[in-house]
Amino acid sequence: MTPFVNTVVVGGGQAGLAVSHYLTDHAINHVVLEQADRPADAWRNRRWDSFTLNTPRWQSRVPGVRYGDDDPDGFMPKHEVVAHLDELARRLPVRTRARVTNIRRYGGNGCYVIKTSEGETISARNVVVATGLYQSPKIPALAQDLPSHIKQLHSDTYRNPDQLLPGAVLVVGSAQSGAQIAEELYESGRKVYLATGRAGRTPRRYRGKDANWWFARMGQYDRKVSELPSPKAKFSGKPHISGTKGGHTINLQQFARDGVTLLGRLAGVEGDIVRLKGDLHDNLATADRAEAEFVKAVDSYVASTGMSAPAEALPLLREGFDQGILTELDLAAAGITNVIWATGYDWTP
Repeated sequence: MTPFVNTVVVGGGQAGLAVSHYLTDHAINHVVLEQADRPADAWRNRRWDSFTLNTPRWQSRVPGVRYGDDDPDGFMPKHEVVAHLDELARRLPVRTRARVTNIRRYGGNGCYVIKTSEGETISARNVVVATGLYQSPKIPALAQDLPSHIKQLHSDTYRNPDQLLPGAVLVVGSAQSGAQIAEELYESGRKVYLATGRAGRTPRRYRGKDANWWFARMGQYDRKVSELPSPKAKFSGKPHISGTKGGHTINLQQFARDGVTLLGRLAGVEGDIVRLKGDLHDNLATADRAEAEFVKAVDSYVASTGMSAPAEALPLLREGFDQGILTELDLAAAGITNVIWATGYDWTP
């Protein structure tokens, strides 16, 4: 006989585990089906070693787990995130190595039939798909034109500098992942070239508070899609910021001061020559402008509410603008033996 449960949750990541937690609280019979060997697979196996959440602990809590009370403003490293999700999963009906291969309606009774890769069939009144939309690493087609001796990794499979071949590194993409990986690489002694995009910048702290505290206080996280500049705005790149080292600001201008060669976006590849767009200074200006807009919003909020917050002037760096705009990069001449694609993820159907 086909087993029946009220609800099947597909996916044992943070979303699926959170759903399971609340179903358990309401005594609703259910099962979580996770295709990997263990829950929280993306956190466990698809983040680099030094990965740290950019949101402080007070903003990153998983329901059903107590943690971070002694350091609510600190930032969780990857291993801590995994440990808390493991703790939660141990109390929930999670089944691993159970990949869902098919979901379909059964007759007219409103139930679903769920089939797994092991040939099992489960019947359920409800199905919650908690697999995430964007799971497939996105790598531009021009990657195929790079010389075969170049080692290529997506940020999804990058782990640490020791993983790379000796030589310089070209990091493509300067949103959160690309900027943080580039910083780790040049601080490890690597020569780094960074192809920038239009991601903004947010200071880690301003006027005595974390940037996320200000965003929460000013209601930014409560905005609806209809209140954004455009519906596409919710998919825009995350600003440069980091939770590592106790949380700090990431500034491409500082990268230039520290010896990183900043580039515009990639336009094409012909042998050892990478063609570049001439938008570097526009990209830097976009990041600077985002920080200026954040500062203006906070200052206006402080003035309008009369709250006490010490005045602060953020450093004004310009070294990125001092770098010439390159339209071509010779990989061989630059000694580049590695390319890391920090170019995000595609929708997984």
